[in-house]
Amino acid sequence: MNGPFDENTSPRKALVSQPPDRDHVIGEESRNRPPDRHAETRRTWVEANRDRVREMNRRWRAEHLERARQLNRDSMRRATARQRRQAELRDSGRARAKRWRETHPDRVRKYQQRWVEENREKVREYYNRYYANHRAEVSARAAARRDADPDPDRTKQAHKQWAERNKEHRAEVQRTRRADPEIYQAELEANAAAKRLKRTLSRAGLPRKQLHPATAAERRTNERVADAYFHDPALPEHLRQFTIFAESLTEHMRQNGARMREFAEAYVATRVRMGLPPVPAENIVYARAVELVTERMRRVDLLTSRDVAAAVRAAKAVVSREERQEQFDRLVKAVIAYVHRNRERYAVDAEMENQARAHRGKQRVPVESMVVRLAMQEVIERMRTNRLTVDDARRAARIATLHIATSFEARPGAIDSPIHRPPVG
Repeated sequence: MNGPFDENTSPRKALVSQPPDRDHVIGEESRNRPPDRHAETRRTWVEANRDRVREMNRRWRAEHLERARQLNRDSMRRATARQRRQAELRDSGRARAKRWRETHPDRVRKYQQRWVEENREKVREYYNRYYANHRAEVSARAAARRDADPDPDRTKQAHKQWAERNKEHRAEVQRTRRADPEIYQAELEANAAAKRLKRTLSRAGLPRKQLHPATAAERRTNERVADAYFHDPALPEHLRQFTIFAESLTEHMRQNGARMREFAEAYVATRVRMGLPPVPAENIVYARAVELVTERMRRVDLLTSRDVAAAVRAAKAVVSREERQEQFDRLVKAVIAYVHRNRERYAVDAEMENQARAHRGKQRVPVESMVVRLAMQEVIERMRTNRLTVDDARRAARIATLHIATSFEARPGAIDSPIHRPPVG
């Protein structure tokens, strides 16, 4: 309350609280007027003297500051109490209505059904307006409800029934969509490409393209899982730990794989002698390697068993590929060295083999190929070639044959020159 005189103050209160220096004197006639006429006159005077009322209130407040503050506090207390009473009244009304609805659910349901039947247009308008303002929320709730349905066929059946009931509407939607020439042309090209692929596969004797039809619920589930994974705040640290662990495990197996395999094979042999069930040596090797690598790493708290298994598979693939390449290189070099070291003996054996083939009516074999084959048999008996396949041995024989054919008459030191070989693979 800013002053004693405003349009909200009662006439009697205005007369009692008016400042003594006010030059507007209210006579006895104005006091005896009817209340309604007096209030109307007073409002007219206030409207005509806004600035004067404001100045009088300001002056009164300056002279009676404590009184103005007290009046303001009293007014605020009354307003707060009034608001509290109104809130309590509303809450009690809501509570009574809720108790009544819980006590009479059938009457409530009938009333709601009757109201909906009588106000179809309003319901449709309310729904359309809500859907326009909350389209994403409505779609999300409907999708969640369909995903939670334990019977997915029921959703498909509902869609099929809707399509049967709305054939004309679906046809109109398709016509409207294909009215765009770009969309129509894109559909024609996609259909033509699919038919060409089908004919090509059929002519080649291949099965048609296999597609796994994923439902909308499956796609949404996959998207939620992917979002949960890629938006995980711990993902960068998880990837860092996995990368370091996989690289460290691979490097450890490169450096110590042979020694660890010897120990594992001895351990397996000891178990067999003791009558215990056999255990694959490879499992022992990688179990010990994982233990050693995890002990050396600073953090492995985010790694799971699946991460460890993936790192082991990657290390096995890398180590196996490198060991295969290494054995292949050693085989080629050893075959060439054996040929140069024992070429006279191999030449005699090759000539005898060709004579025997001629006696049996078979075609002669080039001396270089026969020599390489004899050397290959001796080398394989003395070298570790467990990582090589039959195709690797044939490829090594071809490389050695080409090298020997070009350097059979070269000096013996030529076998140490670099040999350019394609990688195993």
